[in-house]
Amino acid sequence: MNGMRLVKIASQSIVKNKMRTLLTMLGIIIGVGAVIVMVAIGQGAKAQIQQRIANLGTNLVVVTPGASNAGGVNQGAGTASRLTLADADALKRESTLLTGVSPVIVAPVQAVGGVGNWRTQVNGVSVDYSAIRDWGVSSGRFFDDADLRAMRKVAVIGKTVADNLFAGQDPIGQQVRLRSVPFEVIGVLEPKGQTAEGRDQDDVILSPYTTVQTRLAGRNFIPQILGTTGSKEEIAAAQQEMRGVLRESHKLADYENDDFTIRNQGELATAAQGTAQVMTLLLAAIASISLLVGGIGIMNIMLVSVTERTREIGIRMAIGARGSDVLTQFLVESVVMSVIGGAIGVGVGYAGAAVLHRITGWGTAISLPVVFLAIGFSAAVGIFFGFYPARKAAALDPIEALRYE
Repeated sequence: MNGMRLVKIASQSIVKNKMRTLLTMLGIIIGVGAVIVMVAIGQGAKAQIQQRIANLGTNLVVVTPGASNAGGVNQGAGTASRLTLADADALKRESTLLTGVSPVIVAPVQAVGGVGNWRTQVNGVSVDYSAIRDWGVSSGRFFDDADLRAMRKVAVIGKTVADNLFAGQDPIGQQVRLRSVPFEVIGVLEPKGQTAEGRDQDDVILSPYTTVQTRLAGRNFIPQILGTTGSKEEIAAAQQEMRGVLRESHKLADYENDDFTIRNQGELATAAQGTAQVMTLLLAAIASISLLVGGIGIMNIMLVSVTERTREIGIRMAIGARGSDVLTQFLVESVVMSVIGGAIGVGVGYAGAAVLHRITGWGTAISLPVVFLAIGFSAAVGIFFGFYPARKAAALDPIEALRYE
């Protein structure tokens, strides 16, 4: 019996009992739809994380304080506060691979200006910061070297700050008071959105680090130094070069550990995407349980079908059908039901992902490999759970089957 003939017989049997077939396929439909929706959520989250990591900057390298030791106990990253402006100057002066270097001096402030006040933070940075973070201005200008050298009280504000302090107004040229110190707003940053951790990047004020150091922070140590390279291929070599410059600047002996930490954009992305991948696999595994439940439903219905069609099986065997033909026939019926259910489930999955995106605003992404995998898995479920009923049908004694009422 050829394959097309088997599929035709299977289709006729399925169409003959429409309601029962639909209820049988329901588990597969729900299972495949759930898998696609869950994977779409995970892939969407992964894509958003990639975008947010990309928003951090181009070929970004981040230097932060390292770990200190007290009584032989490691106090954790960030506890050895030994980064200084001199370190940033040394990196800018001695590094051959870095195309931009900027210290970052952070000062939390209550900003007052325009039509309101807003709790935010001021980041004291260099002129290179705009290129390092790939962050331009939507209006006005970024401060320049002259502003930096003269320690001018100028500020470039993020969109969130602009919306809260100058709602409905043009902030360019207006004043904002930071800890009672008046600053002139010279630019508004392009919107960046949230980071991978959910922090609003637009809730910030940028000012020359020389001004922030003298007027707002007053600390010798800084929490962060940012750098960028000309290409991704140079990042690893640049990290090694930066390590050498900083060890020399801190006068560390060969046997002493680094008192700073250097990370690159790729490492941040890998860590964040690893979390998203685990979440995607977990969601898909949970949704796959529905497929197994659907498979059990198919097995139950196929067993009922074997019982109902015992006499038919006996007639087929009596006129020459072999046990393998009967087994293949029932197996094909099971697979056809699973594949049809899987195809409908794909449509349900696409619709569910679209509705979820519209209602919640969550990012979703569906890839063709996931669709083919879901349909293939549904076919595998049909084979696995349809084999026992098919084998039971093939093992019937033709004489006993003919006597069955």
